[in-house]
Formats: sequence, structure tokens, C-alpha cells
Amino acid sequence: MKVLVLVKYVPDAQFPRHFDANNRLERAESILSELDEYAVEAALQISESHGGDKVSPVTVLTVGPEGAAAAVKKSLQMGAASGVHVLDDAIAGSDALSTSRVLEAAVRRLQPDLVVTGMSSTDAETGVLPSMVAARLGWPQLTLASEVTLSEDAGTLSVRRDEDAVSLTLSSPLPAVLSVTDQANEPRYPNFKSILGARKKPVETISLAELGLSADLVGAAGSAVSLLEAGDAPARAAGRVIVDDGSAGVALVDFLADRKLL
Repeated sequence: MKVLVLVKYVPDAQFPRHFDANNRLERAESILSELDEYAVEAALQISESHGGDKVSPVTVLTVGPEGAAAAVKKSLQMGAASGVHVLDDAIAGSDALSTSRVLEAAVRRLQPDLVVTGMSSTDAETGVLPSMVAARLGWPQLTLASEVTLSEDAGTLSVRRDEDAVSLTLSSPLPAVLSVTDQANEPRYPNFKSILGARKKPVETISLAELGLSADLVGAAGSAVSLLEAGDAPARAAGRVIVDDGSAGVALVDFLADRKLL
């Protein structure tokens, strides 16, 4: 069984975010998306319970600029066996729709039995790519899983999805697309040995041409969404301070009533 994890290189949320001249997020301070670490951990646990690297190898795949190789590197340090980086200048500016085309083509090239993703990215936060990729592939999708179980014969995947009032148990045969939430596990922290070992693991870089895709299917040309304008969020205005001079309660009620919050 082959397991493929889709990971993303995103701006670090600890730093301010800015747009460049093309209205694209600057990625000077970027990391592996935190929510994708849960996907990598889920894939590693599945692999370890079904023979490890020799029987069920885990490959990580990212799509992005040269710096996105750092997301693959971190995943290899966590324990993935190999990485794939789809690198092509034409991909810049792709929306979720055109990105899903690239991911579909890459999945078909790599032919995994299971595709694993996080619940969302920490930059765009669309949460739609697992479903888009599954739809393009024509595979079952088990999304937003908080618990994952693969049958002993590695033929059936079962998950628990926790909703507001109920928990659902879903299952499907492989191949399938799985997305996991941040409640599914606790991602492991790379130790010194795994960091050194990651340097020897293979990483393949592939282009759009190698995936059989033309440039007009990605980037702005292949996107259904057009970004018209972007800029930094305005500074927050100072709030109102109500001093308790004996009438603070009335002032607070009036303040809330004016904003129709009562």
C-alpha cells in the first residue's frame, strides 16, 4: 500500500502578512502548514500499523515555489519516506480550482492507494481541496476525520467524524481521499536522528509538462476566482472606555442597544 500526503507551504502565522506587487502573499517567513502535520502523522501511523516503509511507504507532495521544499523537508524529518515537489512558475496565482487540477495529475502519476490531507490550510483556509481532488479522481472522500482505522487487509478505511451534536462513522474501500482534523492525533516532533536521516531521503521535482498539463490550465488563466484588490488590514480603532461613575450599567446597555446586540 502506498500513502500520499498533500502538504502546503504557508506564511507563518506568528509574523505579519503582506501582499507583493502581484497581490500575492509574501512567503519570506513560511513553514509547513500546522494542520498538515496532523495529516503527516495520520499517514505515518497508518504506515507503521501496516508494515512500515517497506510495505506501506509514505510520500509527501507539495505544490509551490522553490521555498516550498521546506514543507517537504519537515515532513521527511517527521518520518515520511520520500517527497515530491511540483515546481513550475506557471502555477503562481492558482486558485483552489486550478490547484486541484495539478494535484489530481500528480496523484494519477504517483498512483497511491490513499491520499491524506489536513482539514484546511492555515493561509487561505478554504477547506475544499480534499473534496475537489476526490471529485476529480472519482474516489470516495472521508473528510474531517477525528479518528482513523484501516482494516487489517488494508482494503477498507473507517473514520469517525465528530459534528456538533453527533458523531458519524464512515467507511469506504481504497483508493480514497482522507482529511483529518487537529483532534485526530498529536504530531510527532522530529528528533536529531530523524533530522539527519531526512537528508538522505529522495525528493523528486516535477514540472507541469511532466504532469501533462498546459500552462493555461493553472495560474490566473486557469482560475475561476480573480483577485481584484488586496492590502493590509486597517488598524483597529480605539475602543470606548466606560468609566463607572454610578451610571456605567445604563451606559453599557445603551452602547449594546445602539449596535443591536441586545
